[in-house]
Amino acid sequence: MFISIQKKELMQVLSRAQNVVEKRNTSPVLVNVMLETTDHELHIFATDLEVSLTDVAQCTVYGKGKAVVHARNLFDIVKELDDEEIQLKKLENNWLEITQGKSLFHIVGMSDKEYPVFPTFSTKSFFSIPPKTLSEMIEKTIYSVSTDETRYHLNGVFFENKLGEDLRMVSTDGHRLCLVERELKASEALEHPAFQKGVIIPRKGLNELKKLIESSQDPVEMALEGAQLVAKSGKTVLMIRLIEGQYPNFEQFLPKEFNHKIEINREKFLSSLKRVSLLSTQNSKGVMFHLTDNKLEITSHNPQMGDAKEELEVNYAGESLKIGFNAKFIIDVLTSTDKENIFVHLQNDSSPGVIKPAGDDRYTCVVMPMKF
Repeated sequence: MFISIQKKELMQVLSRAQNVVEKRNTSPVLVNVMLETTDHELHIFATDLEVSLTDVAQCTVYGKGKAVVHARNLFDIVKELDDEEIQLKKLENNWLEITQGKSLFHIVGMSDKEYPVFPTFSTKSFFSIPPKTLSEMIEKTIYSVSTDETRYHLNGVFFENKLGEDLRMVSTDGHRLCLVERELKASEALEHPAFQKGVIIPRKGLNELKKLIESSQDPVEMALEGAQLVAKSGKTVLMIRLIEGQYPNFEQFLPKEFNHKIEINREKFLSSLKRVSLLSTQNSKGVMFHLTDNKLEITSHNPQMGDAKEELEVNYAGESLKIGFNAKFIIDVLTSTDKENIFVHLQNDSSPGVIKPAGDDRYTCVVMPMKF
């Protein structure tokens, strides 16, 4: 393999690959990327066996071939080079030679035969989804994905095509639940039985999908093939291995009746929670809400640090109520929306709180209360 390529082109594909390669070194080969040339293009492959990326850059090809090298080492060298053409050449010992002007680098490589068999797809049943819509849905659910490895089926976001035209994404870690629905024009690809039943997309796959959206100007197309989700944007392809297992019946955890409804300014609520939670216990981030007519008092107490109290004006008329919550859980919800006001629905002092942004009835967050 011997090519000449502009730094900008190479940096673009290498930077995307950095997010995908395995960081934990559980398998040494997975810290590498594979470079492969065609007539006029450089193809780059990166995988951690859960998320796989294929990307393409334009280049001048003097010799076809494949090279497998350490992803971070290659990225760091290219990053420090000038904004000019760079030459990449695979040597007989599998090392990669990098040259630009008077700069010369040799980095250790390995045989392409040692690289894992890369996943492929043949489906043409893709549906298009507006990047802004998909990015927003990911933002509104990814923060409440469980990190408990023993509950593997909760380590991702549940994605389904509801009633033919609506997309729904749901996440929960057992302490909170987030659900967002958005309308999407009908597509034959969305009629895939798995989309109708729902699939579980792992957290890392969604993070990479969001980064792909942010770094590309092209629409996003998605499809299912076997146990993987395929996402395309321009010439970049992500293949995400879906999580096997049955997602819980989350609808039964959505409270249907409420005795208390509060309307509050989102920015004031968010600022107050951030300040008061500074003196909460570090592990639980617990704060107490005390509701009276048109007033919300937020307090925290930490025997080793001190206590804090703030009062906010709210739209509330009803009996006095005290209830505790993890401040971080509510802060996550408030930062995931830009609506001016927030509704908080409560049944009693031991029932979950339901948070909905004013003007977006299709985004619902359920937060379990805390006992002090």
